[in-house]
Parts: sequence; structure tokens; C-alpha cells
Amino acid sequence: MMPFWIALQFLTIFPIQLKSLPTPQQNAYSLIFYPVIGGLLGGLLYFLAWGLLSLHSSTLLISGLVVSIWVGLTGGLHLDGLADTADAWVGGYGDRERTLTIMKDPQCGPIGVLSLVLVLLLKCVALETLLQTRQLYWLIVLPVMGRFAVLFLFLTCQYVRQKGLGSGLLEYLPRKILWSILVVGLASAAMFNDRIAVVVLIFCCTLFYLRHLFVRRLGGITGDTIGASIEISECICLVSAAILSSVHFV
Repeated sequence: MMPFWIALQFLTIFPIQLKSLPTPQQNAYSLIFYPVIGGLLGGLLYFLAWGLLSLHSSTLLISGLVVSIWVGLTGGLHLDGLADTADAWVGGYGDRERTLTIMKDPQCGPIGVLSLVLVLLLKCVALETLLQTRQLYWLIVLPVMGRFAVLFLFLTCQYVRQKGLGSGLLEYLPRKILWSILVVGLASAAMFNDRIAVVVLIFCCTLFYLRHLFVRRLGGITGDTIGASIEISECICLVSAAILSSVHFV
């Protein structure tokens, strides 16, 4: 169970104390449980939203609270990656080394701040739309899909930092298991209903486009770009779900 506890410790703020230092293989196998952690986070958000809706509170207020707790449960880890990536992408002027250097800078520039504001604003507004129509299942689906993005990028890209958090994972990556989880998970979600099927398609297009950008600029991925991918894919899928919420499929 060590890989599960590693994933839970890394992806959440839950106070998990590991009994021993993880091995590189255990770190790599922890990716198997990333979608599980996404489902756990989603389940907590679902019951939170359900409980607040039962109190007949304002959907706008509930949306803001849920998104805030969503960020809090992850420790803002992925948002930090989004801000660093946005700053580096604009400030790097298309140069690989300059982009990687800016990503390592702990300070957040104006573009990074703007990216955080836009993503959180879009998430709040889109979630309120879904709350109004009581489509709470998206709160479980989307965190899982966001963690699928991590699996896809590790399976299809090189990790460009030799001493980064993900540099030791690729050697021990359980590729067959991760591909099975990714394909079966997305296919199962798409069969749930037509709206999820469309969002899964949008999610896949988003991932392929982000991968294209990362490979073209950097030659692969970093921890920051992985965090950015989670936030961007969740945001795009949440907005898509909100738009589709009033669409009636034949």
C-alpha cells in the first residue's frame, strides 16, 4: 500500500506520515493511484456541495466555497505549477532554456497571477451553472480526469529536468497498467452519459494540444507543466460541462 500513501501525501494536504523513505519504484507505482486520489477528492467535494445545497444556500456562494476547498485540499500545488508555467511561457519568448529558468523562479509574475485569477473565476462560474441544474456528479468526474492528465503526460513525454521530482519515475513506470487505467477509465466515463462522452473528447483534445506545446517548446514535461495541465484540463472540462448542461441530446 506504500504507493497509495505516497500518492495521497503528494496530491493532498492530508497529514500522511510514511514509515520509510519511498523507493524509486514505489514512487513510480504511486501514479496508479492518482485517479483514485482524484476520486477521493471529488467525493469529498460532492458531499460538501450536496450538504450545502440541502441548506438552500446561494449557488454562487456554494460554488465559491467548493472551489476554495478544492484548492485547499490539494495545497494549491497544481495552481503553483500553472502560475510558473504561464510566467515562463510568456517570458521565455520561445526559448527553451529561458523558459525552464523562469519556471524555477519562486516569484510569481503578473502573467502567472492573471492565469490563476482566470482559471479560478471560470471554475467558480462554471460550477455555479452545474449546481443550479444539480449536476453534482461532475465534482467526482473532473478531479479524476485531471489526474488522468498526469498519466498521459508521463506515458507519452520525456521528463526534461534531470533532478526534478519526476526524473526518477520514468525508469520504473508501470506502462501497461497505466495505459489500461487511462483507456478503461476514459471509456467507462464516456459510457456514463452523452455529456460526459463529449467532455471526454474535449479532454483528450486538450491533452494532445498541451503535449504538443510542451514537446515543441521544452522537448518534454516538468513538474510545473504537469500541474498546469491538471488545472487547464479541469477548467476547460468544467466550462464545457457547464455549456453542455442545458443541451438536450437526442
